[in-house]
Amino acid sequence: MTLLLNNISEILLSLFLVITFVQSGLDKLFDWNGNLSWLKGHFENTPLKNVVPLLLGIVLVLEVIAGVLCTIGIYQLISIGESQVAFYGAVLSCLVLLMLLFGQRVAKDYDGARTIVIYFVPAIFLVFLLQP
Repeated sequence: MTLLLNNISEILLSLFLVITFVQSGLDKLFDWNGNLSWLKGHFENTPLKNVVPLLLGIVLVLEVIAGVLCTIGIYQLISIGESQVAFYGAVLSCLVLLMLLFGQRVAKDYDGARTIVIYFVPAIFLVFLLQP
């Protein structure tokens, strides 16, 4: 119980990232065609238009890895007080969010980019809390 309370901020922020990225990854996995169709339209007037399926696959894989790392990190924070895996999950989460931000900016979807920033703030704060 002491480890849980000593690491509660890190655990809650990691849980936020788990929910964010596991749900997003599962959505991409189970509705690949719907996501791909929407993104092709979203990027049709950008230099990224020909690589949307590849980029969607990369984002899918990285989101799932980030979510899994954060999940393992939560377990380690609670059970042994170790934060290294959670740190890697938080860093990867930030990198994924930066990739998504880049895409939104290229597509000139400034409202979408602003939304990504809302997710980036807690993710970078978690990196700050967990850095060795």
